[in-house]
Amino acid sequence: MKRFFDIVLGLLVFVCAAIPILCIALLVKGSSRGPVLYWSDRVGQNNKIFKMPKFRSMKVDTPVVATHLLQNPKAALTPIGDFLRKSSLDELPQLWCVLKGDMSFVGPRPALFNQYDLVALRTEKGVHELPVGLTGWAQVNGRDELFIPEKVELDAEYLRRRSFWFDLYILWLTLMKVVSRHGVSH
Repeated sequence: MKRFFDIVLGLLVFVCAAIPILCIALLVKGSSRGPVLYWSDRVGQNNKIFKMPKFRSMKVDTPVVATHLLQNPKAALTPIGDFLRKSSLDELPQLWCVLKGDMSFVGPRPALFNQYDLVALRTEKGVHELPVGLTGWAQVNGRDELFIPEKVELDAEYLRRRSFWFDLYILWLTLMKVVSRHGVSH
């Protein structure tokens, strides 16, 4: 049921977002040098590495680390990067991963390939068996403000509580967070 829901919702969102996706792609290309999409190696279900796209919000020479580990994250942003991140529009290309089956709409956010501490804790708690998601229980309960052990505890809670209705609740909370821009990194 979860996979069927992901495909139907993914196609619906893609159709509705096709024109904004095209406009954002043109803005990214016109505002800075480099590719429109940034593809990062991410850790998915069962710790399998996959390529996850985002609209590029950082300059092309930015180190491949979590944003909070950069010395001056603001300096690494492209002219429209701050807007893309605050609005979460940089995440739209991940619809491709949902349709392809690498991601779900709801699940733990995919870790960067080099976030060994996060991957190890998730594996210890059994969270690695879940499909990763565009949003998740940890994202609606703190997102970038959470420390890794807190994220993993929330991911483990999602593992215990997961259901279709819980996923719908998380999607609703995500929509509210995105609209209010609460908990989004700058």
